[in-house]
Amino acid sequence: MSPTLISFLLILFLPLTAASSIQDLLRNEGLPAGLFPENVKSYSLDRDGRLEVHLEQPCMAKFDGRVYFNSVVRANLSYGGLVGLEGLSQEELFLWLPVKGIIVADPSSGLILFDIGVAHKELSLALFEDPPVCKPQENVSENVGRETREYQDQR
Repeated sequence: MSPTLISFLLILFLPLTAASSIQDLLRNEGLPAGLFPENVKSYSLDRDGRLEVHLEQPCMAKFDGRVYFNSVVRANLSYGGLVGLEGLSQEELFLWLPVKGIIVADPSSGLILFDIGVAHKELSLALFEDPPVCKPQENVSENVGRETREYQDQR
């Protein structure tokens, strides 16, 4: 193979990782640095803006309520937003709902919008300044069942 062809193939198949950390990438894209937990193992960003974040393991963190990160979180990244999110859920009234998008429409407002499908939730950007501590967890559905059993045992 010619060196030109090899270079072309490397450019085509290697992910774009100009930012040194996920926090730098988020800041460069108009998002707060603390959207992903501290246990990010790696991430990749392709030319179409498809972001894939790999965590050491699934984990539970807290913003204004509990959130669950799968070991891989995917989203389409554009300036000020993560849309088409997969792998992130938020607890609302004892239900786990998938977070479909995270948007900072106007940074001067100090607000960030979480799209949880059935509703939109506005939160303070201050909650996302630093990466949250994320405690290892099993699957959310298993945890929800366990919490239900614990509650019934207490009755």
